[in-house]
Amino acid sequence: MTIPPVGRTPDEIMTLLHGFKAQDMDWRSGRVFAYIYQPAEIAATLVKEAYSLYLSENCLDPTTFPSVAQLESDVVRMIAGLLQGDDCVVGNMTSGGTESILLAVKTARDWARAHRPHVTQPEMILARTAHAAFHKAGHYLGVKPVVVEFDPVTFEADVTAMRAAITDNTILLVASAPCYSQGVIDPVPAIATLAQEYGALCHVDACVGGMYLPFLRTLGRTIPPFDFSVPGVTSISVDMHKYGYAAKGASVVLYRDRSLRRHQIFASTDTTAYTIINPTALSSRSAGPIAGAWAILNYLGEAGYCDLVATVQAATERLMAGVDAIDGLYVLGRPAISMFSFASHAINVFQLADALRRRGWYLQPQFSTPRSPRNLHVSITYGVAHNVDALIADIAACVEEVRHMPPIDLALVRSVVEALTQDPSPAVVEGLMAAVGLQPGALPQEMALINEVLDALPDAVANEVLIDFFNNLY
Repeated sequence: MTIPPVGRTPDEIMTLLHGFKAQDMDWRSGRVFAYIYQPAEIAATLVKEAYSLYLSENCLDPTTFPSVAQLESDVVRMIAGLLQGDDCVVGNMTSGGTESILLAVKTARDWARAHRPHVTQPEMILARTAHAAFHKAGHYLGVKPVVVEFDPVTFEADVTAMRAAITDNTILLVASAPCYSQGVIDPVPAIATLAQEYGALCHVDACVGGMYLPFLRTLGRTIPPFDFSVPGVTSISVDMHKYGYAAKGASVVLYRDRSLRRHQIFASTDTTAYTIINPTALSSRSAGPIAGAWAILNYLGEAGYCDLVATVQAATERLMAGVDAIDGLYVLGRPAISMFSFASHAINVFQLADALRRRGWYLQPQFSTPRSPRNLHVSITYGVAHNVDALIADIAACVEEVRHMPPIDLALVRSVVEALTQDPSPAVVEGLMAAVGLQPGALPQEMALINEVLDALPDAVANEVLIDFFNNLY
């Protein structure tokens, strides 16, 4: 592939792009129960128009584009109010939940450098149910993730285990509201109180729940306290591009006050170039996502969001009941939101995911842990809510299909796992990829065997295998 010697026409380019997209799952059909959060068409069109209006404006310099700073301030203030923050709460928009979490961890690290200088090997405590973005932040920033277990029935973080894990190096405790994997809210007041007791910060990951739980509460549901109404909560991450229905690239990170947020900001006058002042990880960034988020907040308003949440929650409860009614399947934990996972004691759920994929559905496979079985994750959004009855019918049909399928070749799985565990070097990984259907530079069509191998591998080895695969894919 090279740059074409002569440019193509716009029609040729769009034809090629549409051809590429033909290989993707058609999320517009409402059969992809992960990744995509689509509102009604009129709202989606408005978001696109607002995004396009600010496509080229750069957030790097608010003195050049003051309207961008105004839009960001408006969005942050609306979300802070939604999460019961007072006038002291501040924040910024980021490119997504991972960046928001990374910044919260960076802020905690630099806060500790200023206020607890004896800590040279900082640690954060989180349950195994917390999002992998915290592990990524720890990897990037030199903050050790100390992982504790969760209640195997409720899937809530084990606060007693958190207390036992605290050391002089602990700078941050993490709570999920809810965790993505099972949609369960951690006991935030207990975790925040524990953080206060030991002089640590407390971050609440509300990336999926921040734009959903407050409206569910408005609709009369009892929601455990999770936001700035809880003393000891020092920062919260909220994604606008999930249940806020904004365009991708829109998240918010909030802090209890400016003195804490100060540790997030980077500035440099140390070069021959222009002055750099970055409140977030990125320097140049499009204002499009900010404008899109501002537009959808103003378009839907509280009443519009409540309508969406009511529709989605009703569909969620219908889907959970339908899954529980299928012989051999059961929902994990006590989901508080429109996402949950289910497992099976009768069939291989990895094979079930492939069977559903062949019928045009996408459900997200999740691996087992010492306290939880392998399972399939489901995210229900407004764009898929109308399809839950059809999904229930196809899940039931696919369960029967899988019951009569040949089982996965466990002897092959064991041999691959043994070889990789003994030597997970890139050469060995590449040699074994073909055995489980992975070819360098290509994506697999069926995932059950591959997921079986990854689920059986120790996490450290599975991570190396995935890194090598993606290193060859692009």
